[in-house]
Amino acid sequence: MPCFVPFSNRNLDISILVFIPMVVVVDDLIDALKLFSSSTESMGCVHSSIFRSIHGNMIIWYGAWMKRSNENKEFLHAAFLQMLTNVSSMAILADHSFFDAYAGESKDGFPAAKFSTGGIISIGTAALASDNLDELSHANLALFKAYFQKMEGAISGVCLRCEMNPRVACLFVWKSLHACYSWILNTDYRTTVLPYLNRLTPDIKFDIFRVVYVSDDNVPSFQYLPPQQMLENGGGSKQDKVMQGSKNAAADV
Repeated sequence: MPCFVPFSNRNLDISILVFIPMVVVVDDLIDALKLFSSSTESMGCVHSSIFRSIHGNMIIWYGAWMKRSNENKEFLHAAFLQMLTNVSSMAILADHSFFDAYAGESKDGFPAAKFSTGGIISIGTAALASDNLDELSHANLALFKAYFQKMEGAISGVCLRCEMNPRVACLFVWKSLHACYSWILNTDYRTTVLPYLNRLTPDIKFDIFRVVYVSDDNVPSFQYLPPQQMLENGGGSKQDKVMQGSKNAAADV
């Protein structure tokens, strides 16, 4: 079953943790983060996933949580940082932030950015030293709207806005690594990205990741669905409930 990133922040909160491994065997770190993913279910995590940089030394943990107040979000943030103490010997936690999804599109008809283990994802971020998040968010959205439909091989994309500092991101799901490379090699950065962001002079970063784990790999997906959605699914086989529940959850966000 796939994991997904919603196109809006209506029903889900998004958290992203960035790790820089300090161990030679990175698989040990990934295994520890898989255990962390399992433990977040009881805290309201609907979907989680782990991305591994293809060219760099970076691991990202992504989690989508049931919507909550800012106060509860602070408690949650403190709680899962405490749960990560066993990872501290294996990696540096370089960043941990909540993000709002504020726009998105797909070419496959699914109402969210959907991906599974083995999938290819690219993430571009832009950060400002000054507090001008609204203007940066508008520029990020304008860039996304102008080019997403022209990005051959891109299946879906989401615009994200950080809740803690003036930073935005675009996450894209690709048909293949080759498709992502082709887009990069055939894109003139100076004539595409810079006209939208250059005036703000943000710090821009970009990386390509392979999805190495989604929470539904080992645990039946119906356990991650909100109780109300499970009841609405009614009878039928477990597989039917999982498939319908995933579509409902994505449509609701």
